[in-house]
Amino acid sequence: MNTLRINLPYVIFLGDIQDSMLAKTGLGLVKWSKDQVVGQLRLPGCKVDLGVADLTLQSAVAQGAKSLVLGVATVGGSISDAWLPVLVQALENGLDIVNGLHTDLNKIPALAAAKAKGGSQIVNVRGAHQALPVGTGRKRQGMRILTVGTDCAVGKKYTALAMAQCLKANGIAATFRATGQTGIMIAGEGLAVDSVISDFVSGAAELISPDNDSGHWDVVEGQGSLFNPSFSAVSMGLLHGSQPDALILCHDAARLKVSTCPTYAIPTLQECMDLHLRCAKIVNPSARFIGVSINTSSLPAAERKAYLDQLQQELGLPCVDPLVEGCQLFVEQLQQQKTAGM
Repeated sequence: MNTLRINLPYVIFLGDIQDSMLAKTGLGLVKWSKDQVVGQLRLPGCKVDLGVADLTLQSAVAQGAKSLVLGVATVGGSISDAWLPVLVQALENGLDIVNGLHTDLNKIPALAAAKAKGGSQIVNVRGAHQALPVGTGRKRQGMRILTVGTDCAVGKKYTALAMAQCLKANGIAATFRATGQTGIMIAGEGLAVDSVISDFVSGAAELISPDNDSGHWDVVEGQGSLFNPSFSAVSMGLLHGSQPDALILCHDAARLKVSTCPTYAIPTLQECMDLHLRCAKIVNPSARFIGVSINTSSLPAAERKAYLDQLQQELGLPCVDPLVEGCQLFVEQLQQQKTAGM
């Protein structure tokens, strides 16, 4: 696997974005690595706020920042020309740039020149990978949990991080396996599977979750969705390559339409679970769901419990918001199913 070295701490750059959905990288870093965040840097007109201090480049450097992280995930991975002056200035002042977008910043002449002038580096998290194998479908030792979703940006990364944390708190060996740029920045290692040629995604997933001790759980961060026509390919590759023993379905309570294809409605949660199981059982006939993770941030507080209780009654599985209730019910369900011969 690719292991990255990021110089810490960092300031998060948001550019001039208008939609908080584009800031999932920055939001994830503040949530899971806040002790390494000195603040945010926003251009005029930016409507997204991570809830940390607003800084200039000069004040970020004065507070000890070593890197500027692009905290946005734009559609298609492009960068705006309006960002270039700030990025050039950051590199010239010795700040590294940590880039999770598909665009290779080293290929932009102005940034390459600024990097050389400042003695800094550009870390492309989605950079070129080593030669990757195709998937083999071989059953590997150890056990695996995969988070899957009804759509993109519904909590797959957050759920995987929270689940790995909860397993460890219960004395169960577990490792968070990062498959996206933000997860890699948090974990310090991983492989951005959405930059892998499609034929090799399942092989990459096998590398991410290799053989391990029989009692160890790899918690694999899911990507995309089988129900999102824009990004379903990476979801299927991860599903087959990670060969999960357990799955957690992730959903945003406010999401009615597929984010990138608004003419497509989000199917019912049961339909989502059924399709994922059909596909998962191709490589692991014993695959099971252990719960449903719901982002309830859009629901009025008075309606949360009734909503989750109704879902739990319909689906027969724990339904919780991991950022509110935690993942203990998922861990208990996992242990119950394992005892029953999962």
